[in-house]
Amino acid sequence: MKIGIIGRPQAGKSTLFQLLTNHHAGFGNKIQVAVGKVPDPRIETLIELHNPRKVTYAAIDFLDLPGFLPGQNANGFLQSVSDVDALVLVVRAFESDTVASYNGIQPYADFNDIQQELLVADWSLLETRLERIAKQRMKNPQAAEELGLLEKCQAVLEQDLPLRQLELDEEEEKSLRTYDFLTRKPLIVAVNLDEEQMRSGSYPQKEELEAELSRLDLPLITVSAQIENEINELDEEDARLFMEELGLSDTGISRLARTVYQHLGLMSFFTVGEKEVRAWTIKTGTRAQQAAGKIHSDIERGFIRAEVISYEDLLVCGNVQAAKEKGRFRLEGKDYIVQDGDIVTFRFNV
Repeated sequence: MKIGIIGRPQAGKSTLFQLLTNHHAGFGNKIQVAVGKVPDPRIETLIELHNPRKVTYAAIDFLDLPGFLPGQNANGFLQSVSDVDALVLVVRAFESDTVASYNGIQPYADFNDIQQELLVADWSLLETRLERIAKQRMKNPQAAEELGLLEKCQAVLEQDLPLRQLELDEEEEKSLRTYDFLTRKPLIVAVNLDEEQMRSGSYPQKEELEAELSRLDLPLITVSAQIENEINELDEEDARLFMEELGLSDTGISRLARTVYQHLGLMSFFTVGEKEVRAWTIKTGTRAQQAAGKIHSDIERGFIRAEVISYEDLLVCGNVQAAKEKGRFRLEGKDYIVQDGDIVTFRFNV
């Protein structure tokens, strides 16, 4: 999964990219790529229980894409967006005497400008495809079926709505993946606040932005690159006290990473032991045999059974042996749907 971070120049997207990945972005308008871990408090508990030699978190590939300038770099911007699986749109609300803004502080307008650019790109692609189908209808019997699907897309775009609002069955969803519609990609909006705004919970155009994102059923995360940078430079205890003072139970970067992960329909199961505690990323609804393949293809091929304890049961019982004694240990077959937080040992033979 490749997650593109987009926004206007000076919105703070590159700073958030650096905080998410611990990778310092270079200068210029080049695309930056780095891996960010998905913070998970369950991992910390599993570390305490197993004291492993190695720890591996779930991870996401983030891309810092070129800043969007209306009318100046549309083609390059749209091309970079087409190459990712999902988008985090950073809009600026923070005030600064040292960081200039391109068009004033108006997060709703910034969101709307980029949203409209994506909608126009999808309109253009749709019209091109409809024209092509019109010429093929007499010769290609499948053209009528494709036309029906594209007319559904047309009806949604005519309402100024993104195509992710479109409800499709499994076959239609599969067919639509062959197109590169940009507003079909999952989108999360991150509003970059300053410290005063984070404390007050107020920022310019807040009501308009929240109303529009509610209409479009899009998740909204508030973060402050300024605060995140400060937290990053403190030791653990000072960082905790600083966050308590701000009324924060978790960093914005952690919340953003987890929201991206969950919004993409992803979840984690764990393998544990003295050698390693590791989170494995799978799609929600994945069966046990396919989950085994995430670890190694041989395990999937020779799958016998999955030995499963839920994270909650392990937490209550204290350790694997106690969970077995209390009947919380389960043997599951290849069609078992792995649940978020399952601790799994796969038995296999090849």
